[in-house]
Amino acid sequence: MRVIIYTGKGGVGKTSMAAATACRIAKSGKKVLIVSTDQAHSLGDCFDRKIGKEPVRISRDLFAMEIDTIEEGEKAWGNLKEYFKQLLTLKGGSGIETEELLVFPGLEELFALCRIQELYESGEYDTIIVDCAPTGETLSLLKYPERFTAMIMKILPIKKAGVRAVGPAVEKMMKVPMPQEGVFDDIESLMQRLERLQKLLLDRSIVSLRVVTTPEKIVITEAKRNFTCLYLYGYNVDAVIVNHIYPKEAMEGYFSKWMKMQEEGLSEIEESFSEVPRFYVELLPKELRTLEILEQVGDALFGQADPDAVLFDREIYRVDVQQQMLTVYLPFAGKEELVLNEGKGELLLGIRNELRKFPIPRAFSGMQVKGAKFEDGYLTIRFEEN
Repeated sequence: MRVIIYTGKGGVGKTSMAAATACRIAKSGKKVLIVSTDQAHSLGDCFDRKIGKEPVRISRDLFAMEIDTIEEGEKAWGNLKEYFKQLLTLKGGSGIETEELLVFPGLEELFALCRIQELYESGEYDTIIVDCAPTGETLSLLKYPERFTAMIMKILPIKKAGVRAVGPAVEKMMKVPMPQEGVFDDIESLMQRLERLQKLLLDRSIVSLRVVTTPEKIVITEAKRNFTCLYLYGYNVDAVIVNHIYPKEAMEGYFSKWMKMQEEGLSEIEESFSEVPRFYVELLPKELRTLEILEQVGDALFGQADPDAVLFDREIYRVDVQQQMLTVYLPFAGKEELVLNEGKGELLLGIRNELRKFPIPRAFSGMQVKGAKFEDGYLTIRFEEN
């Protein structure tokens, strides 16, 4: 079974590229579900029909659904959210401000992915295609299990077993309401789901991400930045889709300068993503919508390639025990953007405003960092005995 996630800057055509991919795979006889996690859903517009929060049949083997992220959030942490609300309204009273404080950026998208995980675990489909929201929050998904757990443990340090015994006393002394058992049930369930989600997303034989871009410089820069951050968090990006390519015959006269800029952009994509499979889509003379047109685009996009396969899988980390070196692949990162710090049993690696913690390999336990070198997209960290 496969899960293929489409990401990229807003407006590059992620939804239509994801839909065309789903159509192409479904034509091969596999049962495919395409899912939109974007709150401003446009998947229904692509297929020119109404799509809801439950799977709708588009063709014999193709189904589509638009996840209600708010509903998934309520299901995932309803009791916990109510308890947080109690804590926040102890002195200040309730109001719209309280509701706003309980909205964590990217959390609804995360719960939407938890729903996708449920669909994956059901085993009902051969392939799930995910059209992610163009918010960039997908880059931060792997931070949430750790950060959300830490936040919950700070707010709820008391164990479930101790609530009945010391809860009333603590509640009276601290004048803070103790959580009910339903809150702890929500915590346990949520933590388990996040753990399973993280494990699924990091399984490179199952999950692939595909970055959609256009030939414009500013979009290519964003695509390269996304590509680097996705590698930083351990995702497997197995293809780059280049959309909105203008045909040469359409770029004569007034638009001739645009043709030159497009050629420069395509050259940069070819050089920057030289090792990653790249697929190109020319701008059509009509809207990219309806099943028939999407099937045509899917065929033209992938040609003889199998879009359901893992198209590319590059080693991200490499441990050399003899040389006492750890190598991390960070494409498109600049040396001046890297920040490397050593903590207790872990390395803290930062790129721009993204920070990732790497556990120090067991083979280097007790050693310290001797030095680091960044060359050709690879960060090599050397260790030595204390």
